[in-house]
Amino acid sequence: MHIHLLQHGPDHGPARLTDWLTSMGHSYTVFHLYAGELTPRPSESDALIILDGPEELLSQPPAWFKAEDKLINRYLDGQKPLLGIGVGAHWVAQALGSVVAPGTYPETGWHTVNLAPESSLDLPESFSAFMWHRYVFSLPDDAFPLGGSEASPLQGFTWDRDRVIGLLCHLEATAASVKQLLDTAEWPSASPAANRYIQDATQILEDPNRFTRLAPQLDRLMSQWLKAA
Repeated sequence: MHIHLLQHGPDHGPARLTDWLTSMGHSYTVFHLYAGELTPRPSESDALIILDGPEELLSQPPAWFKAEDKLINRYLDGQKPLLGIGVGAHWVAQALGSVVAPGTYPETGWHTVNLAPESSLDLPESFSAFMWHRYVFSLPDDAFPLGGSEASPLQGFTWDRDRVIGLLCHLEATAASVKQLLDTAEWPSASPAANRYIQDATQILEDPNRFTRLAPQLDRLMSQWLKAA
């Protein structure tokens, strides 16, 4: 299979996703929309991944988002797998009619996700995932929830028999990708009363094995997602 990935900022790359695709024999192309590359055509790939990006894109969509939004809707109307992560998940949820807005608590670092009883995803009942967000989204109509954390009761969803998946949390994170984010990206802002789920760089990087433990979760999710193809 050939997969297209849409990237929205230099600090929000594919991380482990491209390694996984290569290891499973898939080819891929990354489109750097923030750098002026054009949005691809749906006919040119077998599946589409909408990557994360700076959250200011949600409140101030760039000029190129119009073409990307059209592409997202083409995939929703079609039969090919569509995966959104972070900002990408917000845009997929928004295209499905969800409300996207700042949440009560921002989340940075490692937090526990408890799988929803009605979730169809092949993931553990409870697992730790990397978070980096301030915004949240509501559950789209006809979608099933992934589950939630203490700060964000909805950490993702599946739609159309798992063909479409949106993830607020990050299963693709690696030590290198997170270090780049910590060095260059803007931290999700919060008032002192709302920062209880914000971890600093030391807390985030103190246990390198956390990234290793993420890999099997990404493998399980990706394998199930691409079955829709």
